[in-house]
Amino acid sequence: MMTTGAKQLFSAILAVLLVGGATPYQVRAQAAPTGQTGYSGQGVPLTADELQQLAAPIALYPDALVAQVLAAATFPDQVAAAEGWVQAHSNLTGSALMQAVDGQPWDPAVKALTQFPSVLGNMASNLTWTSSLGEAYHTQSADVMTAIQVLRAKAYAAGNLKSSTQLAVVQQSPQVIVIQPVNPQVVYVPMYNPAVVYGYPYVVPAYVPPPPPPAGAAVVAFGVGIAVGAMMASNSYAWGYSSWNCGWHGTTTVVYHGGAYYGNNAWHGGYYGSSASAYGPNGSAHVSNGYNPSTGTYARGGTVSNGYGSASAGQAYNPRTGASAATVQGSNAYGNYGASTASKNGTTVNSQHQTNANGTTAQAHSSNGGSAYAASGKYGNSAAVGQTANGDKYAAANGKTYSNTGSGWDQKSGSPSSYNKSSSSGWGGQEKSGGSSAMSSGGGGWSSRASSARGSASYGGRRR
Repeated sequence: MMTTGAKQLFSAILAVLLVGGATPYQVRAQAAPTGQTGYSGQGVPLTADELQQLAAPIALYPDALVAQVLAAATFPDQVAAAEGWVQAHSNLTGSALMQAVDGQPWDPAVKALTQFPSVLGNMASNLTWTSSLGEAYHTQSADVMTAIQVLRAKAYAAGNLKSSTQLAVVQQSPQVIVIQPVNPQVVYVPMYNPAVVYGYPYVVPAYVPPPPPPAGAAVVAFGVGIAVGAMMASNSYAWGYSSWNCGWHGTTTVVYHGGAYYGNNAWHGGYYGSSASAYGPNGSAHVSNGYNPSTGTYARGGTVSNGYGSASAGQAYNPRTGASAATVQGSNAYGNYGASTASKNGTTVNSQHQTNANGTTAQAHSSNGGSAYAASGKYGNSAAVGQTANGDKYAAANGKTYSNTGSGWDQKSGSPSSYNKSSSSGWGGQEKSGGSSAMSSGGGGWSSRASSARGSASYGGRRR
């Protein structure tokens, strides 16, 4: 588990990863990007069902909050930076917080979301989904807005979207349902399960929902109201809550200060690669990003270092295959450490490692049930245990490996030992040349310690 300081450092690095040094924070767009009447992105546009899946977690938010989320999602780098900043400045509240946020170089939508920490935190912890939603809005804005209305109509028909003491739900036409706070000074964020609320089991790709409402609560529940009074009014701060809305009639887009707002105009800017570096008396920082048109892979990374050590983070995503990976690695005078995540075809693997003067420890867990643990000491001794998705167990110690598929342990490699001669003890005697390692499996588990270690070299970011 990363310390608070490490999390803040990781968030700071992520702040420059998704767009990179070639895209300054101030980049934004208030006019339709080229080709807005059609699809303006790369690859195949998303279908109506795919857009509904992406929008399902936020479709029942009040209109202004929906607008902020869609616009901010086109700046996922800033979402990560803002979340880290909010965590580091948790002592700020009220006017002090507003003033400090106003001085940050973020897009107005990202600034506005700092007043909704649960929403901002959820977007930062689901950066793949956030990036996908932002890309969809930037390249298919009208389609995304239509998807939101379709979702609202489904929740309305299922009896799960209706006016309450927190929100006013008004069906202005068969195609338009508007959601506004009952009290314009206080905004409540709805809490709901997308797989339940719409009467259709929407499963959102690359999205881990926040904790469900308490047992016995309504299908749509609410947390504590967020005061958005004078401090959030547009005449106090231009990016305030009252500056945002959704345009449901005519041009269907996010509306900011009365005009259409499409978010980051450099989103997927067709780059092949860019980098930037900074040096100072106390250390250095480096960021880079790239796109491989042959494979369809996007990658980005960053490193910061000073006299005490260094920390790096990286991401890679391939929208053609749906594979994504991410890593954070660090080192100091005492050793090195790292954590990584990789996802493909619905399976996610998380791994961690740490090395110091006493040796190395590592662990990995797969969403399909596979797991592995390994350690090596400074004197050369080593041990590892693992379990595959189908329940087969493996172990290794000092050059010997064993497997257990339910009928006892069989030695697979290494010099014969005294304990493998007693079948009554559960240890078999077959030794196979070229046998599998302690983490080897045909059941979807880890292929080897070496390959699981290689998994800590990448990270994931985007969608599909």
